[in-house]
Amino acid sequence: MPESVSTFPGERLGFPKTGPGSIARPGRRIGALAIDYFAATLIATAFFGYNQFALPTEAGASLWSPLIVFAVLQILFIPTVGGSPGHRILGMRLVMLGGGWVGLWRPIVRTALIVIVIPAVIWDADQRGLHDKAVGTVLIRS
Repeated sequence: MPESVSTFPGERLGFPKTGPGSIARPGRRIGALAIDYFAATLIATAFFGYNQFALPTEAGASLWSPLIVFAVLQILFIPTVGGSPGHRILGMRLVMLGGGWVGLWRPIVRTALIVIVIPAVIWDADQRGLHDKAVGTVLIRS
């Protein structure tokens, strides 16, 4: 039997077309990523002396501090409040596809995949990135 063609992202998964519970669209996702990385850069600058204008040879270990802070924010906030600060500010939350708590390992694996970028920019018809498909989660509007 051929797979049915969906008319909107999330239809095949049982999510509504619009409003709360619908699949979060790319604009919100990119906005949340920008908020999270900006916050991580501010924290890295304040606490670790990160200088975004330093050359890589001058920056040393602090070169990686925004990325590390970004990862820590993701790993701490997703299981506790249902999404990163950027997700929550822009009205989204991360949920398990079948319901339930995302647990502790899923945010770690999901964040590791976001950090290596490629899985996060490859989406399926339901606008779920490979990082979400790998751990069985979906980003929805709250």
